[in-house]
Amino acid sequence: MRHIGEQTADDGKDRKDSTDGKGGHGVGRRGLLTTGAAAAFTLGSVSFARATPDGDGSGERTETVRGVLPPGSPDYVYLPVEVPRGVRELSVSYSYERPAVPAGTTGNALDIGIFDERGTGLGGAGFRGWSGGARTEFFIRADDATPGYVRGPVRAGTWHVVLGPYTVAPQGLPYEVKVTLRFGPPGRTPAAVYPPERAAGRGRAWYRGDCHLHSWFSDGRRTPAEIAALARAAGLDFIHTSEHNTHAGHGHWAEHAGDDLLILTGEEVTTRNGHVLALGTDPGTFVDWRYRARENRFGRFAREIRRAGGLVVPAHPHAGCVGCNWKFGFGEADAVEVWNGSFTADDEVSLQAWDGALARGRWIPAMGSSDAHRHPDPVGTPQTVVLADELSRTAILAGLREGHSYVAESSAVSLSFSASVPAAGGRGGSAGIGERLRVDDGAAVTVRLEVTGVPGCSVRLVTDQGVLHTSAPLGDGGAGTVEWGTTPRYASYVRAEVRHPATVAGVPGRLAAFTNPVFLGR
Repeated sequence: MRHIGEQTADDGKDRKDSTDGKGGHGVGRRGLLTTGAAAAFTLGSVSFARATPDGDGSGERTETVRGVLPPGSPDYVYLPVEVPRGVRELSVSYSYERPAVPAGTTGNALDIGIFDERGTGLGGAGFRGWSGGARTEFFIRADDATPGYVRGPVRAGTWHVVLGPYTVAPQGLPYEVKVTLRFGPPGRTPAAVYPPERAAGRGRAWYRGDCHLHSWFSDGRRTPAEIAALARAAGLDFIHTSEHNTHAGHGHWAEHAGDDLLILTGEEVTTRNGHVLALGTDPGTFVDWRYRARENRFGRFAREIRRAGGLVVPAHPHAGCVGCNWKFGFGEADAVEVWNGSFTADDEVSLQAWDGALARGRWIPAMGSSDAHRHPDPVGTPQTVVLADELSRTAILAGLREGHSYVAESSAVSLSFSASVPAAGGRGGSAGIGERLRVDDGAAVTVRLEVTGVPGCSVRLVTDQGVLHTSAPLGDGGAGTVEWGTTPRYASYVRAEVRHPATVAGVPGRLAAFTNPVFLGR
């Protein structure tokens, strides 16, 4: 691999760190850091060793690096920056060319982030921020930082700007990175204040939440205040902040929580082989993303998520965007996001794949979230409705982990779903969503769904054999009750779907709601 370009200081003097053999000044690579799918290269360092502040301790110095990343570049390319003492602020801006490409060919897309003097080791001890492709510049200083970046002192040592060539055009990816150091007193870093882990709630009740949201702390366009207001308007009781590959926003949500709104912290870990929600982790937890499925590293980070009190939730597992399709398997999953945003064919595939796993005896609770980024993305469409003992982080995560939940398109939709047998001879009982009705294989079981807020929709009862009962469309009032009889021998589980009318013959209508299963038998 070759990186071709030049480094120039802001005083116009060339810095000849290496030669590319063609008469130009190459940035050059220092060495191969890792091997495999997510291999990374380190470029020649940008040194500010000779940079000194002005006489009054202020001033700034800038260095510029230019290069070309060819097709087949490593996932991550590191640009070392030698930072001297006395720096108040580090600022980075970058740009890259986007040449026209033939139809069906991916063009250039280049992500960016930074690690401080503690290094780039996997696990992220030196992680100081990531904006992917959402921003063209960022800054870090003790008292403040660009959203997505971690504020704190700019200490002396070797920092690394990390470039992520997400896709590269056949012509290559020419880039330019400009690093500016501003000298002066470092300032003070305020202590982080995180959202409380409990809200007033209603005791043991069904609580509505949206567990996949993006603010301006990653590639969203809404502020935390705007998201919190939209969550309240959507009738939500809890939300979860899940920025791409950064935890920098965790300390900016506390003022927007309240007795009526619980705010959980986490991350959307955005790898090249799929995205996963680190849902409800301890505030301040960072989860690394720099690996692919064939490197067999995901288990380590799944365990880190659980050690931090969170859930491992593969997101939009059958999405078609580059790098979005989940390829790590579901052995580490605590739940799976089956419905993501407006219901599409991708979600239908996810739903059917999840149901197929249920039929094979693989029980992973299903969820739904909006993945809202900006206007007009609606917050709370869909939403996961969880039965929890209280409105707290611990109780909500327990309800999600146990599958005591259903997914609805809005707060207008409510349902209850259960399976029961008569109490004759003292051997009766009932079970709700995510529970098991432990009765003999031949026991006569009555499955009952009550639903409101779904005018014109039909109810489908689904078992390991498929759809075994479909109701007539509900009236304009959108409320109804559906009962159906079966046995554990005939159906090992039953789950409910509420669907809008079909628009294409032979294709089921889009979902208005669906439940996790009730399991039947011992």
